[in-house]
Amino acid sequence: MRADADLSHLSLDTLAIHAGQAPDAQSGAVMTPIVLASTFAQDGPGNHKGFEYSRSGNPTRNALEACLAALEGGAHGFAFSSGLGATTTMLHTLAPGDHVLCGDDVYGGTFRLLDKVMKPMGIGYTMVDMSDPARVRAALQPTTKMVWMETPTNPMLKIFDIAAVAAIAREAGAALVVDNTFATPVLQQPLSLGATAVVHSMTKYLNGHSDVVGGAMVTSDAKLAERVRFLQNALGAVPSPFDCYLVLRGLKTLGVRVRQQVASAQILAAKLEAHAAVARVYYPGLGSHPGHALAARQMRGPGAMISLELRGGLGAAVSFLKRLQIFACAESLGGVESLAEHPAIMTHASVPEEARRALGISDGFVRLSVGLEAEADLWADIARALTAV
Repeated sequence: MRADADLSHLSLDTLAIHAGQAPDAQSGAVMTPIVLASTFAQDGPGNHKGFEYSRSGNPTRNALEACLAALEGGAHGFAFSSGLGATTTMLHTLAPGDHVLCGDDVYGGTFRLLDKVMKPMGIGYTMVDMSDPARVRAALQPTTKMVWMETPTNPMLKIFDIAAVAAIAREAGAALVVDNTFATPVLQQPLSLGATAVVHSMTKYLNGHSDVVGGAMVTSDAKLAERVRFLQNALGAVPSPFDCYLVLRGLKTLGVRVRQQVASAQILAAKLEAHAAVARVYYPGLGSHPGHALAARQMRGPGAMISLELRGGLGAAVSFLKRLQIFACAESLGGVESLAEHPAIMTHASVPEEARRALGISDGFVRLSVGLEAEADLWADIARALTAV
């Protein structure tokens, strides 16, 4: 596609392949070149071609950032060395004395960052169940400058009303930041629902091949973008050009990957809900999920993450995870391969036990990331492990 082509009318699948990725002007290469240079020659002091030093900007990273912005429907995209790098940079837009209102169910690393890093620096936080927007309004403080949510949440898969919370945050003069890692822009575009910014762990679905650690942030707020651009350079949590290239490659199949993963997850969730060894299934695509109607309205699909409570507690969960053969017992999610993990021991170990139990993350709680293997093979693997339980 030509560099001057109008992309505004194109669908997400087409944008994933072409946005920010015109054929190389010099060679005509249809794949974005990996520019590994750490520095760039200038015609004279300050007279450069848009690039000075690769921490400040790199052609491969620029292509990725343009693609990310297009996929989320935003004006400004930023790539980082990890999802936590993106989160850390966003939180540094705040000042000591500011307050963050955070959803009660978030990635353990986000909680750890708020509690162990930002709080000692004078940035306070409160966690609240955002399932009812009225709770958000009630929990706002005069110093609240940022509202942070995941939806679907990790690992309880709660669904929060982005548009309603965005309106409440806007009235209070606070920015709403939505971690869209689980949904991806294929299923949900928070900026179109009123969010100020979107963040991602690109490690997960955006890259989709479990071979890159990366993060992203997208916004249409020019003032916020200017501040984040400064902090991106000042804090230095930037990805390598090679990692940017790999994520660009992964993005090209994002739509087809996510839609297939969702299709398989819907079948597996229904079968799990009917299995005698399973006490409860958490999946927004099931009618039994309290956020089912909101998910159907807010999302284009319920996602490919499934959480479940096994009868028998820790022993049952450990036995189940050890007996899986196709699902790998591993942290992370969103890759082409299916993964299973135990949040209380693995991804959410940094969350205090009492907080985990209050959320429902018990010792028998397991989280599944459904990959691209044949759905029948995945169910046979799950059924075999459940029989052993």
